[in-house]
Amino acid sequence: MDGMYGTVRIPAEELPVTLQADVVVVGGGPAGIAAAIAAARNGANTLLLEQRGFLGGMGTVSLVPAFCPYTDHEKPVIRGIGLELLERMKAACSEEYRARYEKQLDWVPIDAETLKRVYDDAVLESGVQVLLHTFVTGLVKSADGTAIVGVILANKSGRSVAACKYVIDATGDADIAAMAGVPFQKGGERGELQPGTMCYLLARADRARFQRYLQESGDTGQIHKAVVKAQANGDLPEGRKEVSGFAWVADDLVGVNFGHVFGIDGTKAEDLTRGAIEGRKLMARQVEFLRKYVPGFENVQVVASGEQIGIRETRRIEGDYVLKAEDFIQMRSFDDDIARNAYFIDIHMATSKDEVRIHRLPPGGSHGVPYRCLLPKGIANLWVPGRAASADRVVQGSLRVMPNCFAMGQAAGTAAALAHKAGAISSREVNIAELQATLVKQGAWLGERFAAVQ
Repeated sequence: MDGMYGTVRIPAEELPVTLQADVVVVGGGPAGIAAAIAAARNGANTLLLEQRGFLGGMGTVSLVPAFCPYTDHEKPVIRGIGLELLERMKAACSEEYRARYEKQLDWVPIDAETLKRVYDDAVLESGVQVLLHTFVTGLVKSADGTAIVGVILANKSGRSVAACKYVIDATGDADIAAMAGVPFQKGGERGELQPGTMCYLLARADRARFQRYLQESGDTGQIHKAVVKAQANGDLPEGRKEVSGFAWVADDLVGVNFGHVFGIDGTKAEDLTRGAIEGRKLMARQVEFLRKYVPGFENVQVVASGEQIGIRETRRIEGDYVLKAEDFIQMRSFDDDIARNAYFIDIHMATSKDEVRIHRLPPGGSHGVPYRCLLPKGIANLWVPGRAASADRVVQGSLRVMPNCFAMGQAAGTAAALAHKAGAISSREVNIAELQATLVKQGAWLGERFAAVQ
């Protein structure tokens, strides 16, 4: 295989090179979808790899019930491809859904089956080659070890190699970066990780009756009173004192984000297995609680649970810059900004006795996300957008959500395409001003100082 880093021999197995691409994107969640679309739209031959039979990541695989906010409470800060896909989902949903959420940009409920089709259409329209049901099991590196020139694939067709010039690791867990030997951090100082959550979808709910209950009881939309009462009675385990969120897809159909399974490391198959089993068991207990304690939920029926327990954090790469808590709090901007973030710091407790940590920015406030956070140390042609980007644990609790992943993914895909156009330069040689101008022209929002570019 010949490329910008010289000729490399395929591993001892002499696996066949079955695919060739300028840019290979690994992981079909929001970061990977946006990265693949951006790379293809900017002229790169792009291959998107996903281990499951559909795209979407946590929103479709784990049934996270709603998109986190796109706005800073005054204006959308996540625009570009991410906002385009949100609007396409809305347009593809029912008339009832569109009437309710047409103008909403924050906490928009996810219709997972509709969203799967929207993602399919968007990536194929952009010219991306998609390969589902496919795992990356290894890498082919350049002779000097500084670049990835191929990814080893395993699927029903067997094992093979996809040759490439650039790689975007959108796995959410920095799987490719870790394979490549990139240094990373995981969890807190004691190795503690935010818990996982088994999300699910309930039918036969009664939204009007639920809203009357809230008005008459004074309970909150996260049913704090009901949860505390059930915990005191032993009908729910100790832990967070409220539901993280209900998302009403229709008046009788609601997505639920509720409760925690502790001690889950999403990079370990054993933990994911335990999370799936314990998560479904906890879900059954929660549904009985809802039927017993919450008017409007007396007759609910589970119609789907996450294929995988929802994961909030695993690895964070060590990049050229580590975004820090003070950057968030002081709402800093950087010369190499490629996105803005306004979502609050949201760190869920590592044990049932801990507290959820939340820190919000003022309305209209956001901070920059520098390009350097996407660049893992030691590899010249790899980007890591999404929840595994280079940040401290506090900022990761904010940066990890799906709208931000879209924005970082669009930046990574655009950068990879620009690198290819410029003559196969490295990720660190990309012209930042050109990258920023391209992002803004293609709908991204990088702050008021870039308004003139538009």
